Amino acid sequence: KVLRGLGLGLITGAADDDPSAIGTYASAGAKFGPAFLWMAPATFPMMFAVVYLSSKLGQITGQGLFKIIRNHYPKWILYFSLVGVLIGNTIEAGANMGGMAAAMNLIIPIPLVWIIIPTALAILALQIWGSYRLIRNVLRVLSFSLLAYVGSAILAKPDLISTLKGTFIPTLHFNRESLSMLVAIIGTTLSAYLYTWQSNEEVEEKIATGDQGIANKDITIDETLKMSRLDIFFGMLFSNVVMYFIILSTASTLFKAGEMNIETAAQAAEALRPIAGRGASLLFAAGIVAVGFLAVPIMTTGAAYDFCQTFGWKASLNFRPKDEKKFYIAITVFTFIAMGMNFFGFNPMKALVWSAIVQGFSTPPLMLLIMLMTNNPRIMGNRTNGRAINILGWLTTALTFAASGCLVLTWFL
Repeated sequence: KVLRGLGLGLITGAADDDPSAIGTYASAGAKFGPAFLWMAPATFPMMFAVVYLSSKLGQITGQGLFKIIRNHYPKWILYFSLVGVLIGNTIEAGANMGGMAAAMNLIIPIPLVWIIIPTALAILALQIWGSYRLIRNVLRVLSFSLLAYVGSAILAKPDLISTLKGTFIPTLHFNRESLSMLVAIIGTTLSAYLYTWQSNEEVEEKIATGDQGIANKDITIDETLKMSRLDIFFGMLFSNVVMYFIILSTASTLFKAGEMNIETAAQAAEALRPIAGRGASLLFAAGIVAVGFLAVPIMTTGAAYDFCQTFGWKASLNFRPKDEKKFYIAITVFTFIAMGMNFFGFNPMKALVWSAIVQGFSTPPLMLLIMLMTNNPRIMGNRTNGRAINILGWLTTALTFAASGCLVLTWFL
């Protein structure tokens, strides 16, 4: 139980800090300095609510998110949710591969094509031939690579007063740039792939331990949910601490030096070199590469889970490709689509913008569905939400809808 407490939540939290998220946070620090540091503690309870409720769904029902939607909601809701998630996951996975290659190129200066293809094949090989336990343990180890950003921020020598002010005094200007950054941070922090991944991994854990149903004794369920809350609390805390130090590292260096136009994580790593030194730059780049190997398989496998569950096909990493061909074919297809984006004229940054827009409009309805499902006795039995998690969940849902509204607002400002 203690080991599990450092398991699934940690992986999900680390995956949220994928290369595209690192680029967003780095851009916030470079453009606005420490003024957006308060977003890390502000989004922490929202992340906890989203991931815990997804975890609870998987544990109580023994089913992935899209299988539950398929069994209890109209087909148009199912297909609408699927399209948004597939587009968002695949585009983001492709952009992240490009981001990993650009960061790796700073360390090993070779043509990007010789980085992207082996990277995609290595990720695919792990998903197809690695056991579920191996995949889980590899992702867990990769999660700790994000601690590189703590070192990067320390090497940047941040100013204490401005750091404390940015952390505890929320600052937001109602103009296009500031609102766009707010929406981008919320969107990348509460990405839809977190919901589906967490619910599916709870099911995978049940299969791995031979417990595929709901536990019969109430005390067993209570203990499991308690451990899950602890797991997810520390996982989301880890994720938000990393987010905080990414913003801090670029705020303390690039913002001070006037290097404000940073669009990608690789650009941030490169720009750090002459300002904060080669050590900070290499730490930043290494973190991008390592977390890419963590996040990309979560996105492509997550898309395969959702696709297969929508059509009633089996989907589990606990079974080999010969037993679940459709699931592994789906993983392969989504991985190659993501890789191919980098060779067919798609601009990764523009792709991420469209991905953020798609996720911005698909995430709030998905969060609404999660709230309705976790409060439905037909789905949850006597394990519907308590008052505290309901308040936090509904506030998070309202804020995701508000963020989508702000996104529309920025188009007219």
